[in-house]
Amino acid sequence: MFAGLPELGISNGEDLKETLTNCTDPLKAIDQFQMENGILLPTLQSALPFLDLHGTPRLEFHQSVFDELREKLMERVATIAEGKDEDRYIKLEELLEKSFPLVKMPSIQPIVMQVLKHLPKVPEKKLKQVMADKELYKVCAVEVKRQIWQDNQALFGDEVSPLLKQYIVEKEAALFSSDLSVLHNFFSPSPKTRRQGEVVLKLTQMIGKNVKLYDMVLQFLRTLFLRTRNVHYCTLRAELLMSLHDLDISEICSVDPCHKFSWCLDACIREKFVDAKRARELQGFLDGVKKGQEQVLGDLSMILCDPFACNTLVLSTVRNLQELLSQDALPRDSPDLLLLLRMLSLGQGAWDMIDSQVFKEPRMVRLTLSGNTLSACHDVNSEKSSLTYPTTLPESFSRYVQENRVACEIGLYYVLHIAKQRNKNALQRLLPALVDTYNDMAFGDIFLHLLTGHLTLLSDEFGSEEFCTAVFDNFLLTSFSSKENVHRHCLRLLNHLHQKVLASYMETLMKTLEPPKQSSESMKELYTLLKEKLEASKKSPPEPEEAPSLDLGLHPVAVPSTPTTPL
Repeated sequence: MFAGLPELGISNGEDLKETLTNCTDPLKAIDQFQMENGILLPTLQSALPFLDLHGTPRLEFHQSVFDELREKLMERVATIAEGKDEDRYIKLEELLEKSFPLVKMPSIQPIVMQVLKHLPKVPEKKLKQVMADKELYKVCAVEVKRQIWQDNQALFGDEVSPLLKQYIVEKEAALFSSDLSVLHNFFSPSPKTRRQGEVVLKLTQMIGKNVKLYDMVLQFLRTLFLRTRNVHYCTLRAELLMSLHDLDISEICSVDPCHKFSWCLDACIREKFVDAKRARELQGFLDGVKKGQEQVLGDLSMILCDPFACNTLVLSTVRNLQELLSQDALPRDSPDLLLLLRMLSLGQGAWDMIDSQVFKEPRMVRLTLSGNTLSACHDVNSEKSSLTYPTTLPESFSRYVQENRVACEIGLYYVLHIAKQRNKNALQRLLPALVDTYNDMAFGDIFLHLLTGHLTLLSDEFGSEEFCTAVFDNFLLTSFSSKENVHRHCLRLLNHLHQKVLASYMETLMKTLEPPKQSSESMKELYTLLKEKLEASKKSPPEPEEAPSLDLGLHPVAVPSTPTTPL
């Protein structure tokens, strides 16, 4: 407990033991020891007997004085560090040399840690001593840890890794939320709200103003994105940069070539639409990537691969295409549409670009493809009379959603748009066409999360076997046995709509959807919950459900007239 005192010329317990062992008068030896090692204030000696008369132990008195002095010294350290004296850090280093031998003493340790915290460059020897001692490393301030981390990537990775895992778990949990709603879904929280999440705040604090640590985190995110293809790492890359922007950390923002692009895109995500002015700004940033700086496209593609960015771009694309159709205009005549498709292509090609290390924009989607895709959708959605209502999908629609990732993304969002319009007949023909899509995008968690929420708008239609067949037999159940996530989304939907589903059909679904033994606990719990709800509903009749009022975000369209070290 008193290690380090002899180094400073201060007596400790061993010295007292030796004194008492060799003395002839123990009481006199104790008095002498107290006088030499007590508070060196002459006027205090005459006052101490009064404390004795009041029954106050000397230890209690010395401890209270010590605590007071410690607080004063810690305040003084902060004052010196925040001052403008040129030699302020020399003073702190001198204090560190005197106090560091006592760093293992609990009562002195806070002072040592305070000095370490305020030194912009802790002596290498001291950093190594802190790093080598788990207990010291654990209690030292993040300002000290940053200095350790910047030269120890493996140690920094150990600290960051649990946070990155936590972030992915939270994002995936949000996609499997038990709440199904078209108005409140995965994309509802604003960018600023998302940046207040625990992981983003912790990472921001860990990085501080240290560009080297920021680069390390970006490299971790790129590596994990490549390894897992999990697009939530792209979200974190964007959120982290904008969190540092919120704190005005210019040391990092000014050297990240993606900063201004991300800032502009962040504003679009907040509005869930890319207006003409911001479209021009975004295009300027993309066009401004100079020869020799193409590696920046890797990070830009990652930012555009963020599902929140993709959601905004596709919603804007669908609105833009609707406007063009209403005006009988060609897609190639719209500069805004060209840019949206360009950014979607760049985002969708992020993994390929980073994996291949070939930093050039993907070939643009043929505009005729996008125009024909929406025209095909328009044909699906047109309804003049029951006699002329189309009964099949245009072949081009199925081909485009199978062959091109950007066209597939647009097609999926158009299906969501049809659901928002409560167009049951069009939906019944569209869903079976999604069984075979580019890279199975229709069975991804993000689309299924949105689709299940949108299907709540057609809850009454689930009383029809024809509609249930289109949703389940002809779409969801085609892959549920090979994809556990689809199985879980089926159960989420039924937990919400079970009272609307035809009883005989529900009975069949329950047999089909019973989880295999090797299923995850979360899926088994979902199934058990659904079973309990069905049993409870047999005992009490369902209450009538009010249809939600909608502000769906697809309004009538009137389109207004970073180094971080690159990859």
